[in-house]
Amino acid sequence: MKKYLVAFASLMILGFPANAQKVEFTEFDLDNGLHVIMHQDNSAPVVITSVMYDVGGKDGDRERTGFAHFFEHLLFEGSENIGRGEFMKIIPANGGTFNANTSQDRTYYYEIFPSNKLELGLWLESERMLHPVIDQVGVDTQNEVVKEEKRQRYDQPYGGILEAIGSNLFKVHPYKDPNIGYMEHLDAATLEEFNAYFDKYYGPNNAVLIVAGDIDLEKTKTLVTDYFSEVQARPEVVRNFPQETPITETIKAKAYDKNIQIPAIIATYRTPGYGKRDAYVLDMISSYLSGGKSSVLYKKIVDEQKQALTIQAVNLGQKDYSVFALFGIPQGETELSTLLAEMDEEIVKMQTELISERDYQKLLNQFENQFVNSNSSIAGIASSLATYYLLYGNVNLINEEIDIYRSITREDIRDVAKKYLSPNQRVELEYLPKKDDQ
Repeated sequence: MKKYLVAFASLMILGFPANAQKVEFTEFDLDNGLHVIMHQDNSAPVVITSVMYDVGGKDGDRERTGFAHFFEHLLFEGSENIGRGEFMKIIPANGGTFNANTSQDRTYYYEIFPSNKLELGLWLESERMLHPVIDQVGVDTQNEVVKEEKRQRYDQPYGGILEAIGSNLFKVHPYKDPNIGYMEHLDAATLEEFNAYFDKYYGPNNAVLIVAGDIDLEKTKTLVTDYFSEVQARPEVVRNFPQETPITETIKAKAYDKNIQIPAIIATYRTPGYGKRDAYVLDMISSYLSGGKSSVLYKKIVDEQKQALTIQAVNLGQKDYSVFALFGIPQGETELSTLLAEMDEEIVKMQTELISERDYQKLLNQFENQFVNSNSSIAGIASSLATYYLLYGNVNLINEEIDIYRSITREDIRDVAKKYLSPNQRVELEYLPKKDDQ
C-alpha cells in the first residue's frame, strides 16, 4: 500500500522550481528563432546540454492524444547520422547520462557529459532537431515501449487518479485527456501523422536550448551557432484552446480502479496557471496543509485522529490551469465523507482566520530552505532556466521567484483560500474499487 501512495505523491507533487544562490546566465537567439541560454560554472568539469520544446500532452488532435509523450521516446530512435539504438549507446560510452520527460505543457531532453564532450552533446541535440529518422520500425518499437510504461505506471493501484481528475475537472480544455494518451489513438495513428506532428512542433523557434556548466561562453556560442543554424524555422505554432466554464456548484463524480481495495476521496479545484501570484499563494497553502508530518492535515487526521492512511493537499502547476487537490485514503471504518469534512474544516479556518504568526514563519522558513537547496546542481539550474523561459516567460525568476514567496502575507493566504477553495468550486471525486460486474 505504502509504495502506491508514494507513487501518487510523486505524480501529483511537481512542486515549484525554487532557486539557490544567484545564477548568472546569458541569452541569445539564432536567426531561425532558437532561443539559447548559457550558464557558466567552472567549479566542476561537467556540462549539460538540454532542449525544452513547447509541446506537451495538451497539443495536437484530440483523436490522436499522447503524441508528445510518444515523441519523448521516438526521438531517441536515431537520425540520418546516428544508427537505430545508437543514441542511447553513444552517451554512456562517452561518460554521460541522459533522460527526457513530458508534461501536458512541454517536453524536455537532456544529456550530462564531462565538459570535454560539450560538442558531442550539442551534436546529438542538433541531430534530434535537424533530421531524426521517423519510420514505421521506430513507431512500432516505441508503441510497445509506451504500452509497457502505461502498464507499469498507470495500470497499478491508484495509478489512474490523474486521468480521473483530468476527465472530471476539465470538459473542453485538452487537459481533460491523459498526458500519456489513449493507446487506441497511438495504434490508429499513421506514419504520416507522426511526421506531420514533428514538422509542426519540433522546430527551433518552438524550443529553448540550455548549455550549462564548465563552458567558455564565446566558444560555446560559436559551437551552438555551427550546430543549430542549419535547422530551418517552422511556421509559428498557434494555440486557441477552449476555455472552461467556471465551476459554481459542487460536481460529484466517481471513478473505479480494479487494482485497489481501499477507496480514496479527492476534491479538485481549477486554479491559476504558472506565474500568477495566486498560484504562488496556493503553493504556500498546500505546504501549510500537508507539507510534512507536522502539517495541519497530517497531524490532525493521520496522527491524532487516525482517520486516514494518508492525507495530502497539492498544487499541481500547469500553464493554462493548475489543479489544487485534497486527497485522502481512509483508515478503518472512516467514511469518505467524514475525511472530506475534516479537510474542509481546516480550509474554512484558513478562509476565516489568519494562520498563526508561528505557522507563517514556519512556512517562510520552508520556502527559504527550498530556495537555498534547489538549483544546487547544473542539471537543476538547466531545467529551471528552460522552465522559467518557456512556461513562465521570465528567466529572471530563477533568481527572483523567492521574493514573490517572501511578499505573501497571512492576509493573502486567507483571501486566496477564500477565493478558490470553496465547495461550490470543486469536483468531489470518489475513487473506488472496481467490482467484477462494473
